[in-house]
Order: sequence, then C-alpha cells, then structure tokens
Amino acid sequence: MTAITLYEISAEFRAMVKHLTNCQDDAQAVADTIEAESYPLQIKAQNVAYAIRNLEVSAAAIKEAEQQMAERRKRIEKRADHIREYLKTCMEVAGVSNIECPHFLLSIQKNPPSVDVFEPSLVPAEFMKTPEPPPPAPDKAAIKAALKDGRDVPGALLAQGTRLAIK
Repeated sequence: MTAITLYEISAEFRAMVKHLTNCQDDAQAVADTIEAESYPLQIKAQNVAYAIRNLEVSAAAIKEAEQQMAERRKRIEKRADHIREYLKTCMEVAGVSNIECPHFLLSIQKNPPSVDVFEPSLVPAEFMKTPEPPPPAPDKAAIKAALKDGRDVPGALLAQGTRLAIK
C-alpha cells in the first residue's frame, strides 16, 4: 500500500474545487463540500509541517554540536601548542637538542627567517602594498527604495516571492 502524497492530494483538491465552482449547485452546498473535502489536505499538510519542524530541530542540534566540537578542538589545539612550547623550553634549558625514541624524534630546529616590522610608518613606500578595492556592487537597499518610489532602475526590478510560515 502506497501513501498518497501531499502533491496528489493538492491536485485532487484543486480539481474538485474547480469542478464544484463550475457547477450550478447551491453556493452553500459547494462551500460545505469544499470544507469537508479539505480534511485530508489539512491532515497531510500538518504532517508535512511536523516533518519540517523535526528537520529544523535536528539541524539546530547539529549546528550546536558543530560549534561545541569546534570550541573543543580549539581548546585541544591550544593545549597541544602550550605543551609543545613547554617541552621545547625544557629541552633548551637542559641543553638537549635531540631526543630519539622508537616512535619519533624530537629535535629543536631553527625556523626560516621572518620579518618583524616594529615601526610600519618608517617602512619606505616601495615596500608597502595597497589592498585592491572591492569591485562595485549594487546597493540593493537604494535600488529597492528607488523602485518603490516609482523610479525606473535599468537591470533591476522589484520581485515579491512567497514563503511558508509555520508558527
């Protein structure tokens, strides 16, 4: 047994309403029939809305878990960095540059040279880089205001969509 889909119920309901409105029957009888026949559509729509809410709650729980895991990962990485620095400092204090064991080799190595700019205002202009300005982008708020005022804005129009609100 296959369940009838909301789409199928909607199509049947629409066809029934179209048929009833084209009939010469009593208007009250047509209204009563439409109201009585809308029950399966209402029940199926409610069930679909429950499924939507369930998915939204699941997505929110996953998002929260992602944030908690990211925070935990950052704490663990920070702790590993502190312990790495602690080990390096202890080896330097002891004057030991290498420690070998069966699983890994610990060695203190020099980093590649890096530049420390301690006073940026003294650096000559030839060594300064200027960030590229962002490309111009349409100001949608200004375009919306102009269109609402009745002005013509080439390349833009005021569009109104719909959404399903579940309260």
